[in-house]
Amino acid sequence: MTEHDPVPPHTAVAPDAVDTPLRDSKQRSRTFNGILLNTGLANITTSYLWFALTFWVYLETRNVIATGVVGGAYMLLIALSSISFGTYVDRYRKLAVMRFAAAFTLAMFVLSGVMFLLTPADSLLDLTQPWFWAFMLIVLLGAVVENMRNIALAATVTILIEPDRRANANGLVGMVQGLMFIVTSVFSGVSVGLLGMGWTIVVAVVLTALAFAHVLTLRMPEEVRAAATDAQGGFDLRGSLAAVAAVTGLFALILFSTFNNFIGGVYMALMDPYGLEMFPVELWGTYLALGATGFIVGGALINKFGLGSNPLRTMLLAVILMGLLGAGFTLREWAWLYVAGIWLYLVLVPVVEAAEQTVIQRVVPLHRQGRVFGFAMAFESAAAPITAFLIAPIAQVWIIPYARSAEGAAQLAPLLGEGASRGIALVFLISGVILIAAALLAFLAPVYRRVSASYAGTEAGTL
Repeated sequence: MTEHDPVPPHTAVAPDAVDTPLRDSKQRSRTFNGILLNTGLANITTSYLWFALTFWVYLETRNVIATGVVGGAYMLLIALSSISFGTYVDRYRKLAVMRFAAAFTLAMFVLSGVMFLLTPADSLLDLTQPWFWAFMLIVLLGAVVENMRNIALAATVTILIEPDRRANANGLVGMVQGLMFIVTSVFSGVSVGLLGMGWTIVVAVVLTALAFAHVLTLRMPEEVRAAATDAQGGFDLRGSLAAVAAVTGLFALILFSTFNNFIGGVYMALMDPYGLEMFPVELWGTYLALGATGFIVGGALINKFGLGSNPLRTMLLAVILMGLLGAGFTLREWAWLYVAGIWLYLVLVPVVEAAEQTVIQRVVPLHRQGRVFGFAMAFESAAAPITAFLIAPIAQVWIIPYARSAEGAAQLAPLLGEGASRGIALVFLISGVILIAAALLAFLAPVYRRVSASYAGTEAGTL
């Protein structure tokens, strides 16, 4: 990466962080699509290996604590590293950041393959041995650093896309994420079930190498130099806080978008165990992929219709619907209800994410967007591991045994029906109710009106 000339702290910088565009909007849109597809391939590969790892660990150990800790550790590492990622996105050219992330992820996945080859399976799957945690950490680091590309992609939307089309572009991002989820859901389950974990790692290494080679061919003449910025060092927490505080109500927006991550932590810990108890691993991956088509539908709707005049209101309405779905899609142990609930839930995920991104891209100057997106990712990601770390042991030790006991099953049957996974269903129900209550309270908060007014009062095209 090539750093720009540093700017002294507190020095005013121009919001225009790129050179005067040399191409028209259609040409810039084609470049954005190339970057988006490359990022999509990288995300697919990372999620493919990550989903496969989660499936493999649970099938080999039958322990929801293991899946909860692994999933929670992933989100915790994202939370701890995102401010650094945002700082580097502000300090360096966006394509340079993407290339670095691709190279690092490739190195980590290669190292994980070497460790898998050299370590006996019994040691690798023993949660009391350091080899299990070392293997998890290597894969985690590769997957976490790949997320630096997503922060860079969000800033790239601001550089390449006209202001009145950014919500639609963010919808395209949601569609690509949906495609990623579908591909990885199907192939991760099939890969673990038919090929085993070793060959799954080989496939991930090959795809990561292809993504790295492709990103080296991309060019973005709109950013021949890095933006002038006041970002300092490798972890500019002070600058991140200042960038968020500079816009009235922006911290509240980040709080609003965190709501769905609380229930996301519950899903992280328990959704795969619930599905794997209901379906064989190969079928679970397929059904999860079917549900994930909701991602594409949600992204396509945003790309077609946008998010309305107030994206924040749209986001909170989507969060309320998410809570209703989370509370209801496991009320009975019916396969169609579970898959349909996942589908509807994932239709709404791009709405929440695109709404936050669209507001930030409108009200935050480009030279600070990396740190704001990084801070938002850190704050929001911290919510999921909190719930994952808490709920997995509670579910494993108390709730699931209680629900499977004769007394517990009889007490839960009128509300949740009968089945082996009623304990997990109870957790989903409580989480959904909490999410609905939080979103309704957010509508009543004065800061909601201030953020809405700030967005409405910012003229399109000022960034």
